[in-house]
Amino acid sequence: MIGPHAAVRQGLAGNSRFLARSGHQPSFPPNRRVACCFLVAGISGWLTIELFGRQAELAALSHLPGAVRLICGEPGVGKSSLLAAVADRAIADGLRVLRASGSEYEADVSYAALNQLLLPAYADLAHLPPGPREALSVALGFGPGAAPDPLLVCNAVLLLIRTMAEERPLILVVDDLQWIDRASAVVLGFLARRLEGSPAGLLASARTGTAGFLDRRGLDETVVGPLDDDAAARLVEVSYPGMPEPVRRRLLTLAQGNPLALMELPATLLAATRSATPAGEVVPLSDRLQSMFAARMAGLPDATRRLLLLATFEGAGDVRVLRAAAGPPGLTDLGPAERVQLVRVDDATARLTFRHPLIRSAVVAMSTHEERRGAHLALAAALAGDPERRAWHLSAAATGPDESVAQLLEEVAHRVMLRGDALAASTSLVRAAELSATSADRGRRLAEAAYIGAEASGSAEAAALLHDARRDGPGSLHAANAAAFLMLNGDGDVDTAHRLVAGAIEAGDHGWRAGDPALIESMNTLLLLSWYGGAEHYWVAFHRAMGRLRPEPPDVLALAARTFPDPVRTGVSAQPLIEPVLASLAAETDPTRIMRIGTASVYLDRLGDCRESSWRLVEQGRAGGATRRHLGALMHLCLDDYLSGRWDEAEELAGEGQRICDSGGFPFFAWYFRYHRAVIAAGRGRFDEAYGLADEMTHWALPRGVAAAALFAHHPRALAAAGQGDFGAAFRHAAAMSPPGVLAPYAPHCTWVMIDLVEAAIRSGRPAEARAHVEAMRAAGIERLSPRMRMLQATAEVLTGGDISGLEAALNDRWLFEASRARLILGERLRREATPTEAARHLLAARDGFAAMAAEPWLARAQQELRAAGHREAVAPAAGPVELTAQELQIAQLAASGLTNKQIAERLFLSHRTVGAHLYRIFPKLGIASRAGLRDALSRTT
Repeated sequence: MIGPHAAVRQGLAGNSRFLARSGHQPSFPPNRRVACCFLVAGISGWLTIELFGRQAELAALSHLPGAVRLICGEPGVGKSSLLAAVADRAIADGLRVLRASGSEYEADVSYAALNQLLLPAYADLAHLPPGPREALSVALGFGPGAAPDPLLVCNAVLLLIRTMAEERPLILVVDDLQWIDRASAVVLGFLARRLEGSPAGLLASARTGTAGFLDRRGLDETVVGPLDDDAAARLVEVSYPGMPEPVRRRLLTLAQGNPLALMELPATLLAATRSATPAGEVVPLSDRLQSMFAARMAGLPDATRRLLLLATFEGAGDVRVLRAAAGPPGLTDLGPAERVQLVRVDDATARLTFRHPLIRSAVVAMSTHEERRGAHLALAAALAGDPERRAWHLSAAATGPDESVAQLLEEVAHRVMLRGDALAASTSLVRAAELSATSADRGRRLAEAAYIGAEASGSAEAAALLHDARRDGPGSLHAANAAAFLMLNGDGDVDTAHRLVAGAIEAGDHGWRAGDPALIESMNTLLLLSWYGGAEHYWVAFHRAMGRLRPEPPDVLALAARTFPDPVRTGVSAQPLIEPVLASLAAETDPTRIMRIGTASVYLDRLGDCRESSWRLVEQGRAGGATRRHLGALMHLCLDDYLSGRWDEAEELAGEGQRICDSGGFPFFAWYFRYHRAVIAAGRGRFDEAYGLADEMTHWALPRGVAAAALFAHHPRALAAAGQGDFGAAFRHAAAMSPPGVLAPYAPHCTWVMIDLVEAAIRSGRPAEARAHVEAMRAAGIERLSPRMRMLQATAEVLTGGDISGLEAALNDRWLFEASRARLILGERLRREATPTEAARHLLAARDGFAAMAAEPWLARAQQELRAAGHREAVAPAAGPVELTAQELQIAQLAASGLTNKQIAERLFLSHRTVGAHLYRIFPKLGIASRAGLRDALSRTT
């Protein structure tokens, strides 16, 4: 028994097999009469097989008695595999199978294919009458004699097949019909017109576009096309489960469903990711693929092949560019390639397309070095107005170091990085390094490539690039940045990474110019490292460097320096800076800037203004964009989702982020998503899960010096303890983030547990600590940071006996979770003050908010307070669902049936976020807390 991966690879060893073992065992009645089928196929596979994406073809070939069919398809498409599957099922049914395959090298040997086919049946010739037996024996080379009459041989074969089939059902198997010899082809054509209605059939396969000697009249053709997208993806997933997603997407694009290409290309594609070529460049072909595609170009004139080479390197199929590069007489010599359908020119769009993308690789493989160099130079001249493509063509034509071309490629790298294409930027820099005239320039460019790879895309090659950079030149800011990120995602610690980057900045030859890209990147790296360190001494080097930048720091860095390290003390001064920065988001295309704006917005509670741009980064990341930007956008969306009550979305996105971290080369950032999962679990009453995730964060963070992660882990613990009613534990965890009476410096997330600390202090008998913390909030002017902070300040005042009017004015449901908590606190206060009507109004709003989030511990508290306030639920009318619109009802019914938000969205042509928003409104209308109550609620109201 062999596993599925080995089965696929073994099946591909002959004639583009792509078979995988399955659990299906064909079953046929033992007494069933099955006609003898003449099956053109290859070497047998296994008794139980499944072909990816060939279910329809297998079904069409499952009833073959008396059938005469021809299987046609492009090379490598899997004809042999399909026919082998049919043959193997016949063997399982108890049929006898004889096989043969055509060969180019035996095409001139008469009856060669027939000999191969009937050799195992040599003993059965004895059952034939003497005349036919002797004629067939001589034709097959089994005995001496004069060449027999072809008609006598045909009749002898027909008689042999019928005789054998009467004794036991028989299948004859031959592959590559287009290569069988003429004499055998005559016999097969003779059989094809005489098997109908007999216990025999004929199934033949041939390559599309080939003639051969067989007379195909009377054969029912079945065309085997490429695999569809799903089948191709399954085949790649089974055969290469660890393939990087960008390589997988390119493989599927290049192969276009051809199974042989899907199996043969991965090795060259993976090798290409380690070479300095643009992503759209052609890739080398294996010997089998090369022979398959090159055969189509045999006999083309040299001038035609030159035009095909130009079209291959041009890539976009722009006929105008090709004419300019070709020179006189233009594209006249393209005719022979069009006539054999290698290429097609669309007159309407002026675009040239290849019949199959891999033809381009075959064109390159058949060219000489000077032909390739000349084509690149001609295209560079024709693309004077396109600096990116011109630079790559010049680099391909370079025969040694060329600093002018290296500078062009470096400029290309910076340009494409603004579009978020980290892989292309790194590739351009590596090629620029290869063309550099000095070792210093080479080292500098390799260091920048390493930094981009390590920071933006998690490239596995970043360490090797960094090693080469250090070998070729002195240390640089980019090298320090790359080393820091490699440390973080390896076994290094924050303190070492911080000292490395801070030292590189201090010693750098940059003159503190704020326009130096390497310096500004290093400052952003130092900002994050200082934040991870979570202590004041980490920030000394950062603030000192910020003060030395001239003429002034860039806008986003200047903003983040005030809002991210210690917003309690410096955030208010950043208010005038943030508005123009946020206003620029709508038109911003640089993913790095978008992510950093989000980071600068967190503690001013402006992530809501960044949602649209963050979603753009997520979609780009899902489509293969920079992984680090994808993760950053997910972090920001999760933070905003927690506050705004989009808890279903928060859990979904946090799961996505952690999967990317675990599998995409960014293990360091997984703690963010454990945090997001933990706070939602705590809020929803899954306490063991919340504590478990918090413990994972702490155990990972402390040995690495990631104090920020260890600090964050106290938040879900405090929330979970409060949800359990253990306010002593809740106080201890909240106080671990910031002691009572103190808003700890350089611990900005302490503002997210201020209410937890004050409420826990009050409920655990620590009123002095609660009042001290409220006084610290008041002294810091925390309410000036944002409307959310104003609401939290007012909530804390109410908890410690202050006036309720301030909270009523500050309530803001944009931050649904904390607004619901504030309403619960306000309702409790009003109930104690014997104002039941007003108490019920706020408690009902709190209940609806908690229900929308499925925040069950808090929902239970709200319902308990409502009962204590004397509130009784009105009986829902029996006429229909309570206040649900038609669309809400449809969504509720689909959710009750068990469909996820994504599945509902696909069915109703909505976004999953829209579905989630509808459900948030539906739950409180039905008086339920989660999806689990939908079925009963709908049955009660219908």
